[in-house]
Amino acid sequence: MSPSCQTSESRYLSNKTFDEIAVGDCASLTRTLMPEDVKLFAILTGDINPATIDPKYSESGMFREAIAHGMWSGSLVSTVLATQFPGPGTILVDQSLRYTRPVSIGDRIELTLTVKQKFTHNRHVLFDCVCINQEGLEVVHGTAEVLAPSEKITRLLQDGHAPAIRIDDKHARFTELLARVKGLEPIPTAVAHPCDVESLKGPIQAFQAGIIEPILVGPESKIRSVAEENGLDLSGIRIVNAAHSHDSAALAVSLVKTGDAEALMKGSLHTDELMSEVIARANGLRTNRRISHVFVMQVPTYHRPLLITDAAINIAPTLEEKVDIIQNAIDLAHVLGIAEPKVAILSAVETVNPKIESTLHAAALCKMADRGQIKGGLLDGPLAFDNAVSIVAAKTKGIQSAVAGQAEILVVPDLESGNMVAKQLEYLANALTAGIVLGTKVPIVLTSRADTAETRTASCVIAALIAHAKRAKENA
Repeated sequence: MSPSCQTSESRYLSNKTFDEIAVGDCASLTRTLMPEDVKLFAILTGDINPATIDPKYSESGMFREAIAHGMWSGSLVSTVLATQFPGPGTILVDQSLRYTRPVSIGDRIELTLTVKQKFTHNRHVLFDCVCINQEGLEVVHGTAEVLAPSEKITRLLQDGHAPAIRIDDKHARFTELLARVKGLEPIPTAVAHPCDVESLKGPIQAFQAGIIEPILVGPESKIRSVAEENGLDLSGIRIVNAAHSHDSAALAVSLVKTGDAEALMKGSLHTDELMSEVIARANGLRTNRRISHVFVMQVPTYHRPLLITDAAINIAPTLEEKVDIIQNAIDLAHVLGIAEPKVAILSAVETVNPKIESTLHAAALCKMADRGQIKGGLLDGPLAFDNAVSIVAAKTKGIQSAVAGQAEILVVPDLESGNMVAKQLEYLANALTAGIVLGTKVPIVLTSRADTAETRTASCVIAALIAHAKRAKENA
């Protein structure tokens, strides 16, 4: 970039008139392609080419990763012309661009416009246009011709910045999730102690949506009282009377053992009360796998579904326990339609450090996956959180990985870090969240007592998908 090139650092929009422009003058703009840029461009233009918006297509097609719409780079030319040089009052007359390389998410593009020729008779200015990426490689070149302004214009940007746009429709994400079980038979589900409004509303909503066939296990008088006080309809729902929360947990587990229920759901009792019955050696629901929990999240600022494990059951899992935790999550990802989930083993850093146990675990787990001890997923680690979910961060740090920036499963070092990550995404990023326990004979909907009915219903969808997958496997 020439030292005389102007950049857009001012809080003001100010132009150059035709008379102020000289051949050789230039202006530049640097932008990094973000996932939300691709989404916004698709919405605004209607261009839903799968090469740009469908990561699966990109991975199996001619490009390694999702790429920008071609005109995204071209639109940067208009941005510089209209806001920077010549600036306000400029009218684009003609543009001819050649796209020489694809631009992928995380690429940093520098556009330079240089005045090539002026036409005094009509105030037209011809610019050379060149875009290069962070590796110094040309991605676009061409020309643009404009009608330059004749009058000086200066405008203050509101708040000193360009307008911000946020795309987020949580209800649409919820509706899309519900559609995944449309037409499937409701799954009989034992609901342990649904004795407050949210824990009762969740299974009722799931029942009315045709997701589950709930069996409410708890003090019947209490359940009916909560329903009546909050206008909830219990018509067509079976109730099994239980004396108290401990009794509710035991009876709910027994309904699974007898085959009356194909899923289990936590109500308003403590997690320990339910899980103590689940893990009981004599009458519990153990399998040969380590029991683990997965948060299934749809985060509006992330371009893929996100599974976080384990953030609710295993406090400080050993290397051996993490093998099962990862395999449980991979198997769930397969049920959700992710053929080869990308698994990021998280730590605070992305290099192996003997003083940080989680980095040693990550290295060993990746090698175990190479040797077939963990199957069905693509593992990489250690990865810091930013590198796991941001292609931009991974490229900035020079990390070459098929998982970095594309992770679908995040394996956390311990329960504390995992729970904080999941709750931050839920409460600060407005993620649609579901919680499920795996490694047991049936899926267990395990949500916080503070979770909404929407979260509980979303969790029922995940449980129903697992139960149907189990049916299909048994009948195969």
